[in-house]
Amino acid sequence: MSLGRIITAPSILSADFSRIGEEIKKIEIAGGDWIHLDVMDGHFVPNLTFGPKMVHDIRRLTRLPLDVHLMISEPDSFIQDFASAGADHITFHLEAAVHAHRTAHTIRSLGKKVGLSIVPSTPAEALSELLPELDIVIVMTVDPGFGGQSLIERCLEKVRKLDALRKQHGYRYLIEVDGGVNRDTANRVKEAGADVLVSGSAFFSARFPADEIRALRGETIV
Repeated sequence: MSLGRIITAPSILSADFSRIGEEIKKIEIAGGDWIHLDVMDGHFVPNLTFGPKMVHDIRRLTRLPLDVHLMISEPDSFIQDFASAGADHITFHLEAAVHAHRTAHTIRSLGKKVGLSIVPSTPAEALSELLPELDIVIVMTVDPGFGGQSLIERCLEKVRKLDALRKQHGYRYLIEVDGGVNRDTANRVKEAGADVLVSGSAFFSARFPADEIRALRGETIV
């Protein structure tokens, strides 16, 4: 099971960028805990989203933590830019980093929370040497690049392994699950040991976004 209260992190990948101020306010009013920002470069993943300026502009609109997920090649080249733009957490991909230990320490040196992510085809065991350095581990439960995909159930076994490892060794990282998370899948994700639930299309397409947040947490919907 997770370390405590479930953290919800709506992903603006599914937001209307032409109304980004209103979309950020929607997250705040609904009770979201973090704002998840998927940065995609069209190389590491087959899609393009935005760069540091979007993070900078959103930083001016909210005090919620900005959870920046770098789905990009050569993340070291952009860490300083995203840190300066106002990211609170910076997560990079194990598959994109040659010297992941150095990358993690660079993020830490900038005063940011350190996150590391793996795609569905990467085993949890690949993270073993870096787990003591991390604040966040993002387990991708869809192939990254696009929103609205269905959760790959087998990926939840990686969440269970990561939960068992932190209990065994006393690690303090949060386990974040990104991909196909909605009110129908949330309980299985939480039971596997997740602490942070990223929800994009399910949140922004909901008629009552606050109810979606409550459902993700397992709270009663009035």
